[in-house]
Amino acid sequence: MDYLDINQKAWDLRAKVHVESEFYDVAGFLKGKSSLNPIELAQVGEVKGKRLLHLQCHFGQDTLSWARLGAEVTGVDLSSEAIECARGLAEQIGVDARFIQDDLYRFGDKNQDQFDLVFTSYGALCWLPDLTRWARTVAAALKPGGQVHLVEFHPFLDLLSGYPYFPQPEPEVEEEGTYTENCTGETSTVLTWSHSLSEVIAALIQAGIVIEEVQEYPFSPYNCFPDLEYVAGQGYQKLFQGQQIPLVYGIKGRKAA
Repeated sequence: MDYLDINQKAWDLRAKVHVESEFYDVAGFLKGKSSLNPIELAQVGEVKGKRLLHLQCHFGQDTLSWARLGAEVTGVDLSSEAIECARGLAEQIGVDARFIQDDLYRFGDKNQDQFDLVFTSYGALCWLPDLTRWARTVAAALKPGGQVHLVEFHPFLDLLSGYPYFPQPEPEVEEEGTYTENCTGETSTVLTWSHSLSEVIAALIQAGIVIEEVQEYPFSPYNCFPDLEYVAGQGYQKLFQGQQIPLVYGIKGRKAA
């Protein structure tokens, strides 16, 4: 089973739906609205004049939002449809950005560039079967002293949704639609993998990344899961037996100089 071909087809279909959705608000983005959230803005900090690599960038809104803040950006994504949309957005807003359509691992094998920052966020890691190889790709792409910033949905939420918390040798194979409000009901086959928080941290450490900060958050900036409730000024939360559960985590690390 070729997971790359299967998932690429699914994300090509999703990209077409997502660019037309209120969820992604492309119209607002074209008028100057940033797609970045307070969590990643606070964690990453100043990017002006820095080279930033955005892995699994989808159709480039976050990548281009970093560029608007002064970063020299490169975005990589598996979906050819998403990359085409990203290049179109960059042209429309007049921002210089490089977008590469490739599998993350193939990109890592070929990449010779080094960056000040590597950024990955929100729903990215579950599409990768091998986090050791992912972390090596991140480390190889960083200059000595460069930083990796991961902001990701917390795996505890997946556990409550019936998925394994700990890594499994075989992927979950499902037929599902997408999470935006304009989903037509059309489904695609997708293959995903579970990754515990400890697996993510261990993979980065083994790749030579010094972990500087780990944070967990009870709020999600996105209403893209069942049974979330909005809390004004905070975002969306999910309660389990009356208690908040972690919905997002952030990891900041640095490649040894």
